[in-house]
Amino acid sequence: MKAYFLLCNGCEEVEALMTADIMKRAGIDTVMVSPYGMKDVIGSHGFNIVTDMQFGSSGKYDEFTYGDGDAVILPGGMPGTKNLAASKGVVDMIKSYDHLGKLVCAICAAPSVLGENGLLKGHDATCFPGFESALGGGRYVGGPAVISGNIITGKSVGCAIEFGLAIVSKLLGEAKASQVEASIYRA
Repeated sequence: MKAYFLLCNGCEEVEALMTADIMKRAGIDTVMVSPYGMKDVIGSHGFNIVTDMQFGSSGKYDEFTYGDGDAVILPGGMPGTKNLAASKGVVDMIKSYDHLGKLVCAICAAPSVLGENGLLKGHDATCFPGFESALGGGRYVGGPAVISGNIITGKSVGCAIEFGLAIVSKLLGEAKASQVEASIYRA
């Protein structure tokens, strides 16, 4: 299994890294991708994240093949979410994954990117409070993480563990998600 994390400047670092950590513990190949022509991304709290690969400087996928993944993940944060929405490469990738029935996952404010592009129509979803109107036909149901078909949404940075476990559950099954959850010992 392989998952691509799309990280823009201003992303919420904990949402990206905690989710990736949970998935790595499950044995999922996690690949951090910058939609810019460079590997360094500066998060919303000033942390520098060096991604594994990047879209070309033109914003196209000329530097890697993204079709081999099983999931694409969008962390939230501001202005990271706005930067995700403004990237043609990001929008093309999430639409392609959705069209193929692959997992499309977004947390915090990032479900708004899915909503703006019609991916949440007919799906249950959650998001950071205040972004409910940006779900574009999705049904806001709240909760820390919501699985609805091939779409997984998470509420906030405080729900990153639940979000990551939901992705693991969908990709590898509930038993694997329970095993990972037990390995991090949450009281």
